Amino acid sequence: MKKILYLLFLMTLPVLAGPTQTIVFSGKISNSPDGVLKVRGESFEKDIKLKPDGSFSEKLDLGYNGSYLIASGNNRAAVYLTQGMTLALNADHNDFYKTIKFSGKGSMENQYIASKNAYVNAINQQKLYVLDETEFLKEIQAVKKDILVLFDAGKFPKGVFAERERKNIDYLAQIFVLNYGKNHAHFAQLPDFKPSESFDKIDPKINLDSEADFLFSNPYKQLINLDFNQKLEAQLKPEDQFLWKVALPEIKKYKSQSIRNALAYALTVEVSGSNPEVETLYNELLALSTNPHFKKELTQQYQKISALKPGGASPAFNYENHKGGTTSLESLKGKYVYIDVWATWCGPCIREIPALQKVEKDFHGKNIEFVSISIDAKKDHDKWKKMVTDRQMGGIQLMADNDWNSQFVQDYGIMGIPRFILLDPDGKIVNADAPRPSDPALLALLAELKI
Repeated sequence: MKKILYLLFLMTLPVLAGPTQTIVFSGKISNSPDGVLKVRGESFEKDIKLKPDGSFSEKLDLGYNGSYLIASGNNRAAVYLTQGMTLALNADHNDFYKTIKFSGKGSMENQYIASKNAYVNAINQQKLYVLDETEFLKEIQAVKKDILVLFDAGKFPKGVFAERERKNIDYLAQIFVLNYGKNHAHFAQLPDFKPSESFDKIDPKINLDSEADFLFSNPYKQLINLDFNQKLEAQLKPEDQFLWKVALPEIKKYKSQSIRNALAYALTVEVSGSNPEVETLYNELLALSTNPHFKKELTQQYQKISALKPGGASPAFNYENHKGGTTSLESLKGKYVYIDVWATWCGPCIREIPALQKVEKDFHGKNIEFVSISIDAKKDHDKWKKMVTDRQMGGIQLMADNDWNSQFVQDYGIMGIPRFILLDPDGKIVNADAPRPSDPALLALLAELKI
C-alpha cells in the first residue's frame, strides 16, 4: 500500500475568500533582515514593505475574520485579525519572541496568543512524552489549566474570540494526546509501543466539519488532518498507488467549503505525470474547489504535466558539478539519463541512496548515466559537497542554481522530493515521474528498454 499522504494545512493554504474585512495594521520591526513583514492567511497573502527605520502602516483587506501568520525572516507568529481592528505590532527581529508587543484594538487577544504560544513552545517534549499514560494525562491537564489561567487573565468579554478560543484550548489538549503514541515510542525508545485505544480516538463530541473553527484554530486543522487520514487508511487497499479515488468521495462529504478547498489543494500532489488518470483528477478538483486562485494554480500545474508526456523534449539544465565545472543535459545526449532530484535535508531522499548506488553498480558501463540534482539552498552548498563525499555518492552529482525555484524544477512541476526522471538518448522523456531505485518497477522498466 502506498504510504498515507498527510495533508497538513498550512497558513498559506488558499481557500475561498469571503466578504472583505478591512483592518489597519501598523508598527515597527527592528533589525529586519530583508525589510519585509509577511502576512499569510487561508485566503490572503501580503508582503508589507518596511520603511528604513523598520516602521510600517498598511490597510489590509482580509478574506475572513480569524487566524493569520506573520513572518519576519524565519520568525513566525500567529495573530488574530478581525474587521475594524487598528492593531500595532512592535518587535526586534533579533529577539522576536521575547520582544513582540501588541497595542491598539485587538492587542488584548494577540498578546494573549503570543503568551500562550510562548508557553506551549517552551514545553519540554521529551520530558512530557516519556511519561507513562497516567502521568502524561495528568501533565496535559496541568498544561491546559496553565493556559486557562492565561486566558482568564485576559478578561475577554463574551463573544466570538472567547467562545472559539475556549474550544481551541480543548483542541490543543486533544492534539497532545493523539500524538502520545508515536512520541512516547520515540522518546522512551520503545519502537513497538502501542497506547491504550482511547489515545488514538478523537473526541466524538468535536464537530469535525466547522468552517468557523477551521478558520480560527490550527489545532482544529490538525484534527481534521488526522481524522481524514484515518478514513483513508481504513479504505485503501494494498494495490492502491494513489489516494484520490478514495479521498475525493470523503472530501465531498464535508459541508465546510474551506475544508473541501484545503483537502482538494492537498491532493494536487497527485496531479503528476505518474498518474495515468491525471486528466480525470484534474477535472474533479476543478469541479470541487470554489477558489479561483487554486484553479489557476492547478491549471498551470496540469499544463506543465501535459507538456511532460513520454516522447516530449525534456526541459534542460546546466548545473554545477561536484567534481568541478558544470554539466548540461545536452552534454549527456547519446545515453539514457536517470535523474534523482533530492536534498541533504530530505530523509526519504537519503534512504534511497543505498538502492540508487546498487542500481548504478549493476548498470555500470551500460548506456545510461545516473544524475543526482540537489535542490539545497545556496547556504547549504558546503553541506551538499560534504554529504556527497562522505557517502561516496556515485554518478554525476549536480547542484541546482536556485533550489525549489530552479527552472528545471519548475518546468517539471516538482512539488515533493525525491523525484526521479528517466530520459532517452535523444533527451526525450521516457517517464517524468519514474520509479524509485528501491522500487522493483525501475529494474523492470530498464530491462524493457534493453539498457
